[in-house]
Amino acid sequence: MKQLRPATSPNLFNQEIADAYDRRNSALAPISDSLHFLLQLVLADLPADARVLCVGVGTGAEILSLARIYPGWSFVGVDPSDEMLAVGRHRLEQAGVLDRCQLLQGYAQDVPHDGFDAAVSLLVAHFIKREDRRAFYSAIHDRLKPGGCFASAEISGDLDAPEFPEMLEDWKRIQVLTGATPESLTKLGGMMRDVLSVLTPAETEALWEAAGFLKPIPFFQAFMIRGWHAVRT
Repeated sequence: MKQLRPATSPNLFNQEIADAYDRRNSALAPISDSLHFLLQLVLADLPADARVLCVGVGTGAEILSLARIYPGWSFVGVDPSDEMLAVGRHRLEQAGVLDRCQLLQGYAQDVPHDGFDAAVSLLVAHFIKREDRRAFYSAIHDRLKPGGCFASAEISGDLDAPEFPEMLEDWKRIQVLTGATPESLTKLGGMMRDVLSVLTPAETEALWEAAGFLKPIPFFQAFMIRGWHAVRT
């Protein structure tokens, strides 16, 4: 899950932030480890020589998790941040799996239509504007083989629900673990409304289906982080 990395914009991750990213998010390892474990199970039926696209690959955490379990898989990781890719490349090289990986700077639509067996995108979609979200999912759909699997996790919830204030308090506990200040916590609700594109689960599932996927299947939830998987038609 690139621990709990939320990013798709190259402007959000300079070299200093990229270098410190994994260290800052280490307190969230129980959540990321759980998500990676369930992701491994979701993708367990892929071919022994599967090719997997990782959208928003960041520091390479998803690839590292999957490559250890599935030694025959190869990976293409795409991310708009050169700095994050540099950190990811170093980590993959240290783990001895870089020879199975291709890292590209850019976005999903910049990846060739190579017919991937699966695509993974963790904690990226909520940075895509609402009006662009269907195109984001469609770009991933179009790069999969028919029957290919897409697995994604994003911040998702109804910001207008009566229970949202309590949900926000839970989310603040996550932010505290990553070093949030009292000042930044007071702005968190506004950021979720004005900076992020947080959709309800029903909206996300409808957009997946509109992009050409079968009905998404929920497989993960931790506070406001929700994960789904679905098959390309």
